Amino acid sequence: MSERLLRTFISVTLPKKIVTISNMLKTTVSSKKDNVKWVNPGNIHMTLKFLGHTPFEATDEINNVLKDLVVNHTGMELLIKGTGCFPKIERPRVLWLGVEGNISQLQDFVADLNKKMEKLGFPLDENEYIPHITLARVKYPPKDTPDINNFINTNYEPLKFNINRIRFMSSELFPNGPIYSILGTHFLRKNPK
Repeated sequence: MSERLLRTFISVTLPKKIVTISNMLKTTVSSKKDNVKWVNPGNIHMTLKFLGHTPFEATDEINNVLKDLVVNHTGMELLIKGTGCFPKIERPRVLWLGVEGNISQLQDFVADLNKKMEKLGFPLDENEYIPHITLARVKYPPKDTPDINNFINTNYEPLKFNINRIRFMSSELFPNGPIYSILGTHFLRKNPK
């Protein structure tokens, strides 16, 4: 009997105003081919850790670990500001919005999350966590590299947001884009006033 696997990740939901920013930035990218795939507005989020293929039977254990994790961390106030791309402007694969503010607090949380998930068999991320919000992915091999100079140089009103909860999510891939399901929601400790 084969084990049922889910494609999972841990993320933060974002303010609805993010859709307005995304729609505005779509108009700044020029491509002769249809190789820029924008994230569906309802799916825009900030990933804290991508777990990948996860046995369905492990979801309760992951939720229990997340429940224990959040009690050791307080909520965070951050700022969505700026744009960028990975890996380089000459051949971008991911277009994103930047995140600023108390990044060290967020990175400490993600480091703790990584340690807890490693104990469950999910490997540590090799690269340092760079908080960002993916808006679009560029598909290759079309020879046309989109012109993202206007995207990179566009300014928008920075958007404050609070991280007061994290979500354990599953993602099912379909031709029109992924469908997300919430597997667990976990609230961080409130900041003392």
